[in-house]
Amino acid sequence: MTTDQEISMSVTETGATVWLTGLPSAGKTTIAYELAGRLRSDGHRVEVLDGDEIREFLSAGLGFSREDRHTNVQRIGFVAELLAANGVKVLVPVIAPYADSRDAVRKRHGAEGTAYLEVHVATPVEVCSARDVKGLYAKQAAGEISGLTGVDDPYEAPESPDLRIESHQQTVQESAAALRALLTERGLA
Repeated sequence: MTTDQEISMSVTETGATVWLTGLPSAGKTTIAYELAGRLRSDGHRVEVLDGDEIREFLSAGLGFSREDRHTNVQRIGFVAELLAANGVKVLVPVIAPYADSRDAVRKRHGAEGTAYLEVHVATPVEVCSARDVKGLYAKQAAGEISGLTGVDDPYEAPESPDLRIESHQQTVQESAAALRALLTERGLA
């Protein structure tokens, strides 16, 4: 005899990686958690691979050189693809400042046949600086840190993302709704 739980577990869900890239304090993580809540309430399996948590647990010891940033992005991309290949919607709010690093993650997903969407949270640096969620812009301005992405370290904005979100011109809820609509349009939600 088959239980309802066994039946629901046998249904294969399509996983996907949704990479939210943008400057520090652009709103990537806030949007990801808003979308995660919506997807979970609809019964989807969802994980958020937050860049700060990944740095602490998966990429401890890495610095912020171009090479270390690339290594960090590749590690996150590997974990995201693994989860997505197993039916999880993986939301990745990570700066990933270099286009070649993001392209390598997209290629890994493509090679495995796993859905990958790149979302550019395109918030101007002035707005990010005013938000300054972690105090990074203030520390950089005071000379306490250097290498801040988008200020004194490069950020290569995606040229043709799957979606561009202007988070400074819409609410978090509107941003999450736009991303949810894209997932639905692509048959991923």
